[in-house]
Amino acid sequence: MVFSSPFFLFFFLPIVLTIYPLLPGLALRNLFLLVVSLIFYGWGEVGFLFLLLGSTLANWFLGLRVDREDDPAKRKRAVTLAIVLNIGLLVFFKYTGPAISGINSLLGGPLAGLHLPQIPAGDIRLPIGISFFTFHALSYVMDIYRRKSTAARNPADTALYIFFFPQLVAGPILRWSAIAPQLLKRAVTREGFAEGIRRFAGGLAKKMIIANAVALPADQIFKLSNGELTPALAWFATLCYMVQIYFDFSGYSDMAVGLGKMFGFTFIENFDHPYVSQSVKEFWRRWHISLSSWFRDYLYIPLGGNRCSERRNMLNLVIVFFLCGLWHGASWTFVVWGLYHGAFLVLERTRFGSLVEKMPRIFRHGYALLAVLVGWVLFRATSFPQALAFLSNMLGTATPGAVTQPLARYVTHESVFALIAGAVFATPVIAWVKSTLSRAVNRLPHPACSSVTTIGMTLEAVITIGLLLISSAWLAGSTYNPFIYFRF
Repeated sequence: MVFSSPFFLFFFLPIVLTIYPLLPGLALRNLFLLVVSLIFYGWGEVGFLFLLLGSTLANWFLGLRVDREDDPAKRKRAVTLAIVLNIGLLVFFKYTGPAISGINSLLGGPLAGLHLPQIPAGDIRLPIGISFFTFHALSYVMDIYRRKSTAARNPADTALYIFFFPQLVAGPILRWSAIAPQLLKRAVTREGFAEGIRRFAGGLAKKMIIANAVALPADQIFKLSNGELTPALAWFATLCYMVQIYFDFSGYSDMAVGLGKMFGFTFIENFDHPYVSQSVKEFWRRWHISLSSWFRDYLYIPLGGNRCSERRNMLNLVIVFFLCGLWHGASWTFVVWGLYHGAFLVLERTRFGSLVEKMPRIFRHGYALLAVLVGWVLFRATSFPQALAFLSNMLGTATPGAVTQPLARYVTHESVFALIAGAVFATPVIAWVKSTLSRAVNRLPHPACSSVTTIGMTLEAVITIGLLLISSAWLAGSTYNPFIYFRF
């Protein structure tokens, strides 16, 4: 089940929001949220539901062992077992199939002379959201191990933390230490619920109006053969994908944050206008914040962080971004994408970073955007030859193919509108407008200030309803287009 499906929007969510406030007591409400979260996941992945429930129970039990044990050695053994369990599940489902395919390719190619039998691949399906599920579970046991929080006495609380449907399949990646207190005490206020609806409507509009509009030409052009590409097509498709992935993923995150607010939860913000960054380092402070901060707190700092030599620090960055790329998938293009970003972070710690900081603001911004744009080619490409074909066309060094496709075939009014809207709303323009209007209103006399505030709230409600209606109309007239990060 996905947030942008008619079933979720017009059946599942209204029923859940209607029943939830009618239930007495937080314990019963938490149990209700767990049940509907299991239904949400099991709707399309019922075969994996019992496996993930078993994993959750194992994490709950090991969390109790870690929490109640005073012997440091026994605590370490318990948390190590939990880490092996969670990473083992992730590796088996996400990397076994591609690894077997890679080995079989070697056995049938360069190593064919050895006459070794190929490995049966089988059919290993990838559970939706397993990367996010795994990191939630790891946060649970590691926060307990670090004494940042205590273990849940009720396994249903652990299950709700991991399975809570707003963040289950594509984040944000939550921390047990941040969510545990909210399971015991939270309230749904009128203001919080209204803010949740606004965030959800804005996120849905990002997905339906902007991301989906540029997804079509991006997908079509990336399906072309390398010989059909032209520089114009390569640039257009990459720009479309750059807009698509941001508004698709940040749209989902906004919807998740909004849904959390409707039930009284506060989630971490996952994006902070990453395309206004003036360095790759700043980009990663603004992009997928819950993932980058997870790697920082649970891997980078334990490896030594900034407390070690400069050379060791650079190695730590490379390790983190290698694993960040691998977290996204078992494709070498993801790995190289991660190493590519890691290399820029290493470079920005050298004299190169000092030179960038001395550049005029507009050039720093251009440098960061170009670095990220090239990275998206690696991220989106299905193979290295395709990535190289796109990059060589973008550089103008590719040999023209015998049959190329005209750009006009893929440029539509919708995609042009979405690119322009994406360029505008990728900036903090909404926050700037609100801040400017708020300062102007606060300077008015009290009666006028009150009236203008009421008008502003009414206008905000009208815009929210309008976004929901427009997004619903686009949903009715569009084909299914899942969120990009669902496959991770």
